[in-house]
Amino acid sequence: MNHPQPSGSAWRRPMVPRLSGERHRTATVLELFFDLCFVTAVAQTAAAFEHEMAAGKVGHGVLGYALVFFAIWWAWMNFTWFASAYDTDDVPYRLLTLLQIAGALVLAAGASKALEHYDFTVITYGYVVMRLAMVSQWLRAARSDPEHRRTCLRYAVGILVVQIGWVVRLALPDDAGLPAFFVLVVAELAVPAWAERAGQTTWHPHHIAERYGLFTLIVLGESITAATATVRAALDTEVSLGDIAPLAVGGILTVFAMWWLYFTQSAADKLNSLNTALRWGYGHYFVFASAAAVGAGLAVEIAYLTGHAHLGRPTVAAAYTVPVALYVAVLRLLHRGAARPDAQDAVWAVGILAVLAVTFTPSPVLATGCVASALVAAVVTMTHRARKPIPQAG
Repeated sequence: MNHPQPSGSAWRRPMVPRLSGERHRTATVLELFFDLCFVTAVAQTAAAFEHEMAAGKVGHGVLGYALVFFAIWWAWMNFTWFASAYDTDDVPYRLLTLLQIAGALVLAAGASKALEHYDFTVITYGYVVMRLAMVSQWLRAARSDPEHRRTCLRYAVGILVVQIGWVVRLALPDDAGLPAFFVLVVAELAVPAWAERAGQTTWHPHHIAERYGLFTLIVLGESITAATATVRAALDTEVSLGDIAPLAVGGILTVFAMWWLYFTQSAADKLNSLNTALRWGYGHYFVFASAAAVGAGLAVEIAYLTGHAHLGRPTVAAAYTVPVALYVAVLRLLHRGAARPDAQDAVWAVGILAVLAVTFTPSPVLATGCVASALVAAVVTMTHRARKPIPQAG
C-alpha cells in the first residue's frame, strides 16, 4: 500500500513512501541543484579524459574515464531512485543531500589525479561520503516505513558493506587495486537487485524518466560548454575561423541530434517492472558517459588541429565518433527493450555504422553532425508515419 506525501513540520517528517502513481510529480529544485553540482564532477572527469587522450595515452585514458565516471553515475543514480520513493524534503533530508553534494565536489577534485595516475584516494573519500549519506537515508526510511523495512535495511547494509570494501581497497597493493575495483563495482550493482527482491520501493516512473532526461540535458550542455571553451582557446592561436567552423557546425549538429533522438520516445510508460527499471537505470551509464565524452572528443580534434595532440588522424577522429555511435546504440537498445526487430532498428543500425564510417573522412566532426541529423530526420519521419491513423475503407 502506498501512502501520500506526509504533511507536518518542515523540520522533520515521517519518511513514508511517495505514491508511485502520484499526479503532477516533477523534479524538485533540490534535485536540480544536486544535478548541477554533480555535473562539476562530470566536467572535471571529461577534461582529464581529454588531456590523457591528447597526450596519446588512449588506453590509460579510456579505462580511467570509465572507472571515475562509474563513481559519479552510481552515486547520482542511487540518490535519484531513493528520492523518487522517499523525498520528504525536510531538514534532515536536505542536510544529508548537502553531504552528498559535498562528496561529489570532493570527487570532482580528485578526478584529474585518478585519471592521470590511477590514484583513487580522493575519489574514494568523496564517493564513500556520498554513499554513507545514503545509508542514513535508508535507515530513516526503514524506521518510518514498516511495509518496506526489509528492503530499506537491505539497501543500508549492502551499501555499508561495500563502502568498507572501498576503504580497504586503498590499502591493497597496486597490482590488486584494479581487480578489487571491478569486484566492488559488481557488488554495488548487485545491491539494488538484491534489496528490491524483498519488496519493490515506490519509485515514480514519470519522475524517474524526467530525472534521467534532465541529467542528460545537463551533460549535453556541459559538452557544449567544454567545446566552446576549447574553440575560443583555439581562436586565440593562429588557427583561423575557417579551420574551426566545420568543427563548430558539426559539433552543434551532433549534440542537437543527440538531444532530439533522446526525447523522440517517452520512457515513462516503459518503466513498468523492476527488470525494465534496472536495465534503463544501468544502461544510462553509457548514455551519460558517452554524452560527456563527445565534448572531450571535440577538444581532442581541436588539439590535433593546433598541433597539441600526439595521436594519429584516425585515433583523433575515433575519440569523437565512437562516443556518438555508442550513445546512439545504447539509446536505441534502451527504448526498444525486448521488442522484435523492426524497420526502425535497421535505420538506427545504418546510422550507427555511418557514424563509425566517417571516422576515416577528412572532416569527421562535420560528417558526424550530418549523419546524426539524417538519422533524426529518418526516425522522426518513420515515427510520424507509424502514429498516423490508417484510413478506414468505405
